[in-house]
Amino acid sequence: MDFSEAYSDTCSTVGLAAREGNVQVLRKLLKKGRSVDVADNRGWMPIHEAAYHNSIECLRMLINADSSEDYIRRKTFEGFSALHFAAHRGHGKIVQILLEAGADPNATTLEETTPLFLAVENGRMDVLRLLLRYGANVNGSHSMCGWNALHQATFQENTEIIKLLLKRGASKECQDDFGITPLFVAAQYGKLESLSILISSGANVNCQALDKATPLFIAAQEGHTECVELLLSSGADPNLYCNEDSWQLPIHAAAQMGHTEILALLIPLTNRVCDTGPDKVSPVYSAVFGGHEDCLEMLLQHGYSPDAQMCLVFGFSSPLCMAFQKEIDSVSDDTLIFTLEFTNWRRLPPAVEKKLSARVSNSSWALQQHIAAVPSLTHLCRLEIRSILKPEHLRSDNFICQLPLPRSLHNYLLYSEVLRMNEVPELAVIQDGEISEAT
Repeated sequence: MDFSEAYSDTCSTVGLAAREGNVQVLRKLLKKGRSVDVADNRGWMPIHEAAYHNSIECLRMLINADSSEDYIRRKTFEGFSALHFAAHRGHGKIVQILLEAGADPNATTLEETTPLFLAVENGRMDVLRLLLRYGANVNGSHSMCGWNALHQATFQENTEIIKLLLKRGASKECQDDFGITPLFVAAQYGKLESLSILISSGANVNCQALDKATPLFIAAQEGHTECVELLLSSGADPNLYCNEDSWQLPIHAAAQMGHTEILALLIPLTNRVCDTGPDKVSPVYSAVFGGHEDCLEMLLQHGYSPDAQMCLVFGFSSPLCMAFQKEIDSVSDDTLIFTLEFTNWRRLPPAVEKKLSARVSNSSWALQQHIAAVPSLTHLCRLEIRSILKPEHLRSDNFICQLPLPRSLHNYLLYSEVLRMNEVPELAVIQDGEISEAT
């Protein structure tokens, strides 16, 4: 049976008169002794019809015919009372009549919805004030997921209702079934005005849901820049780990989702231990995982390591391995090329080289030539150092060997590994204008 539809042959004559607001017909039927509690296929009785359709005079007549609390509070098959319907429809006068007659302001439907929640959901300030006057609980759970009236008002960004609920004692730290507070709702859905009111009233900006996510994390993930700015200026901690494994931070969310403006806000405030620290995950991984080369470029330019640490969470030895192994065909050319420019690609494992070869053989773009042309980052550093030295300094190995650097770096600056790889004898050392073999 379809409980959302009223069938005319199942509705009593009294119910039909209440539905149509036909006072004369209803009065005649009641004088004849017709019953006021016959339900239709949905469990609706005449009192529900009158409340839903705003039939004020019909409602008064029905209550006079049966003023018992049981009748006033009778529910449909879905658990709706007449007060639920009146609150949902915003019929203030009907709400007042029902409350005066003994309707329960905290009654719940089968989905645990209260009249107060319905009034907030529909933005009915007049109905809300009536319900609060008759004892409606502002801190009770008002929906199946555990949201209450303040959660809903925050989501709808009804600032007038938010202020009224807070004034009447609504808890700023109330949580739904997932540990979500109203502040978290504001951050998640980008409700800046709601967020501002809640913060001003003293809500905890570092509250955490059951999964440890924070309002700052979710705002960074959803790309709500102004909310991120407000949270940071109000004391939100960008270094509060947002998952059980203690590695995920707001910076990871921004990098993975490609929110560059938010990433720029978080980079100078985030502890760099996440970049190379053991058991952590560099946000470079997040940028590669999300395929956002603009975020990747920003991180690398601000000093985040292109090689990073081995990622225990995703199981990759480097960000470049992730770029190839996650699914070569789905990674953009720009991401691959940009990552190669900053990473020692010669460290790629055989499995990655195999995937890369397959990508090159099935593609029209010249990645193979790019790899052949792009040196490792360490080699670029070597070139930079040598470019700073004067030409006469480069004529002799002695000058480089006297630089205040470890011996291994002296050898690297002198291209020792290149010479060994190509089985070329070491360069001669020029001393006092004479050439002698290097030792």
